Amino acid sequence: MEMAGFRSGIVTIIGAPNVGKSTLLNAIMGTKLAIVTPKPQTTRNRILGVKNVPQGQLVFLDTPGIHMPRTKLNHYMMQAVTEALSDPQVVLYMTDVSRAPYPDLAFLQRTVGHLKLPIFWVLNKIDLIERQQLLPLIAGYADREAFAEILPLAARQGEGVEHLLTYVLQHMPEGPRYFPDDIPTDRDERFFIAELIREQAMLRTHEEVPYAIAVDVESVQERHDGSVEIDAAFLVEKDSQKGILVGQHGRMIKELGIHAREAITRLLHCPVHLRLIVRVKKNWREHEATLRDLGFKDI
Repeated sequence: MEMAGFRSGIVTIIGAPNVGKSTLLNAIMGTKLAIVTPKPQTTRNRILGVKNVPQGQLVFLDTPGIHMPRTKLNHYMMQAVTEALSDPQVVLYMTDVSRAPYPDLAFLQRTVGHLKLPIFWVLNKIDLIERQQLLPLIAGYADREAFAEILPLAARQGEGVEHLLTYVLQHMPEGPRYFPDDIPTDRDERFFIAELIREQAMLRTHEEVPYAIAVDVESVQERHDGSVEIDAAFLVEKDSQKGILVGQHGRMIKELGIHAREAITRLLHCPVHLRLIVRVKKNWREHEATLRDLGFKDI
């Protein structure tokens, strides 16, 4: 039984691509749950983070950036946003103050207007503008009353994150603990291994290549010496993309393996042996069976 006044609930983070949603989740959790790159549409899945505070438990949902879907994969990503908005107690609508910052109220009305829940306007990346620009920017927005709170922050630096948690908790109802204290997320190790490998490929490739890459973790085996052996495959859509990932004399895939292994070692806290290959799967982003195999459900 929880103590009197214990508050809990779901907080869904939404916004356009590259406004800093995943960076905010990582800052809230104090650890890396979501991969982060400068490229839009890095986040493809709903990622859950459980934040325990003395007065309650907050379950944060990071979502893909809102965009016009062009493939079945993109449709899945937008479906993940819709599902994450089905029953939250608070919505964080993030914008980037260094770009056009005003929220899309028509979108919010369509998606969560009927729920009558608190919506926070979270203005991220305040470190990228002069501070004297911030108050006029907020004051000049005519629909401020649409939001329960307006919170500026710099997620990458962690500035404003504690204030955000305080305000979110105040808007939460009394409720139960959803997860045990030692469970930070509902995703398994294979998911995070695949994401860390994909992150390295997204950081080091350009144009259409990052968006045509998926990672399939084929096996994870623990050795007798306590190390872990991992076999994983990059999926791409064209032979030319495979050539880019492999690189001349295998240099690119070797570099990807080195950096991915370092990241996975930090995740698993043990030595890692990583083998990577590249497979061409024509138009995999349109193949429902392939998407299901990769963990994208209910396309």
